[in-house]
Amino acid sequence: MDPIELTLFASRIRAVCDEMGAQLQRAAFSPNVRDRLDFSCAVFDAEGALCAQAAHIPVHLGSMAYAMADIVRALDWAPGDMIMLNDPFLGGTHLPDVTVIAPFFADGVLTGFVANRAHHADIGAETPGSMPVSRSLSEEGLLIPPTPIARAGTVLDEVLEAVTGATRNPRDAAGDFAAQMAADRRGLERLGALVASMGREAYAEALAALQDYGERLAGEALARIPDGEYRFEDVLDDDGLGHQDIPIRVAVRVRRGRVEVDFAGTAAQVPGNLNCPLSVTAAGVYYAFRCLMPPQTPACAGSFRPIGIQAESGSLLHARRPAAVAAGNVETSTRVVDVVLGALAQALPEDIPAASQGTMNNVAMGASGEAAWGYYETLGGGMGAGPRGGGWSGVQTHMTNTRNTPVEVLELRYPLRVRRYALRRGSGGVGRRAGGDGLIREYEFLAETEFTLLTERRRHAPWGLAGGGPAQPGRNTLNGEPLPPKTHGRARPGDRLRIETPGGGGWGKPG
Repeated sequence: MDPIELTLFASRIRAVCDEMGAQLQRAAFSPNVRDRLDFSCAVFDAEGALCAQAAHIPVHLGSMAYAMADIVRALDWAPGDMIMLNDPFLGGTHLPDVTVIAPFFADGVLTGFVANRAHHADIGAETPGSMPVSRSLSEEGLLIPPTPIARAGTVLDEVLEAVTGATRNPRDAAGDFAAQMAADRRGLERLGALVASMGREAYAEALAALQDYGERLAGEALARIPDGEYRFEDVLDDDGLGHQDIPIRVAVRVRRGRVEVDFAGTAAQVPGNLNCPLSVTAAGVYYAFRCLMPPQTPACAGSFRPIGIQAESGSLLHARRPAAVAAGNVETSTRVVDVVLGALAQALPEDIPAASQGTMNNVAMGASGEAAWGYYETLGGGMGAGPRGGGWSGVQTHMTNTRNTPVEVLELRYPLRVRRYALRRGSGGVGRRAGGDGLIREYEFLAETEFTLLTERRRHAPWGLAGGGPAQPGRNTLNGEPLPPKTHGRARPGDRLRIETPGGGGWGKPG
């Protein structure tokens, strides 16, 4: 294609994803989707290859890009169909992330798919927020295999009611599912207009050109990495069930613009919920290398063709059913990024930053019974400093891209009061470029509440690079008493839960 035409096409198909996201946000009921923006939207071709995505959540989008082909091959599709799923071992991430997929037909021919994934703050686990300190997948909530929720344009209300009825807030859950379906319908509408303006054959040719363009840009960026093998190792604090210092090891092998990422030597899957499906591991790897590519690189499957991934089945990063995975998506994925960037720092010392906070600081809380409610959020922290600048403070880093929940929304919707929300000054690592500072967020409970914390970098600090210092690790307390990194507890009215998130590592020797 003409380069200008290709650029316009890339922008138009990406805009389909952006508009899907706007529709989803506007129509959603829950703060988790409407305010925190914990969702992602994408377009795929008829074989399930990623064609475009919005700038949403990296762990959602990378895992969909890796697994979508298997999903679409396994099912029969017809116009007006929609399916939902959250099974982590069939292309999902963890159970709260529910994906809604709709096929796109042009001139009666299956031409592609639109999909969105949204985090539901409750999916029916025994603990509010559906992020328990779990031992198996069955403890983490309602498992949804690929299940039709619409046939020939008719919504299957009984199917949706069975899912929403298993949650603590069926109204919010029903509203969010309605928003997800509306987002897919908007995507189908806009994709239809795009294909109608071009013609189906020209659309297919443009997609092929876009994938090849992505591969060329990726190959040129990866060719800047000197050929060789680069190794790195880091650890996770614990799995919440007594297993500490869980190693993740990587060997990044580079040859002529192609990369093999091998996680041999990584720990076996653990009893706790740090385990990752391979699709989540792939999302972390894809993200790390995407950061090396130029900004105009299209977010499509072609951009990931030069990257291979190996992880032993039954390991922490390629877990087998029925392993618990709730924290693998949010915590282990961030450590995958850390080890890949740590290895690449040996090859590209002037391009790679120090470790960022390395956790999403997951906070889930709520109550059961007549006054049931459930809430979930992640908290920002410090970004690692790099050769070209210091780290940002109080931001989400790497595998998540959500907002915080505004204090006003939190206090209006739930029996909570936010007593303090501030930067944690001095928590970033020192260096020629200082790491960013973490956050302090302190909740006061106004009613009896169950809470769960799934956090990392409480025992092992985010590391610095090139002589820069490590950041301060995070800290969790209830009424001033220390809490473990992963814990479930009960709070009474007046109790205060305080989360101090890690900073980012420093870069370069101070002076």
